[in-house]
Amino acid sequence: MDKFSFERELHEKGYKFVCGVDEVGRGPLAGPVVCAAVIMPEGDIIEGVDDSKKLSAKKREKLARLIREKAVAWAICRVEPQVIDEINILQATRLCMKNAVESLSPSPDYVLTDGNMTLDISVPQRSLVKGDANCYCIGAASIIAKVARDRLMAEYAAVFPGYGFEKNAGYGTAAHIQAIKDRGLTPIHRRSFTGKWQ
Repeated sequence: MDKFSFERELHEKGYKFVCGVDEVGRGPLAGPVVCAAVIMPEGDIIEGVDDSKKLSAKKREKLARLIREKAVAWAICRVEPQVIDEINILQATRLCMKNAVESLSPSPDYVLTDGNMTLDISVPQRSLVKGDANCYCIGAASIIAKVARDRLMAEYAAVFPGYGFEKNAGYGTAAHIQAIKDRGLTPIHRRSFTGKWQ
């Protein structure tokens, strides 16, 4: 499949800066939701860009470095657990994506988002189901978002030992849930996700 077809079509219509946006961390019990927005240069395609979940950690790290080096612009934003609890994960994800898009310089003139997500932005946009696997710039965004969040959760593992954040990235593994029962919640746990174990 030609993963650059969405961008190519938009470039042919005169859009110069086509931005891909993706999130990571909608489902975990702990940690922020992290979003990335990226504008990749036309025609200079990095081999191997795909849905970040399909790639090994080592491959993701290597690709993330290349993406950040080659991108016309990239931005990573996060929304913290306290805000997720306040406005819910869907609205937190939309806010995070919007902030990432609005942090780009140059600004995009068209935005492609993963999933079924409409953003509160003034730029033309389109959401693509399975966009991280089928669209080059969304795949690139998924990779840099995942690498950034995994690094952050590894840092949190040192601050809050015993929850396995360096392994589970905050997701609800059996060991993580047992740690919540044994140790209680940390400041980075989402109270709206962990009610039954409090």
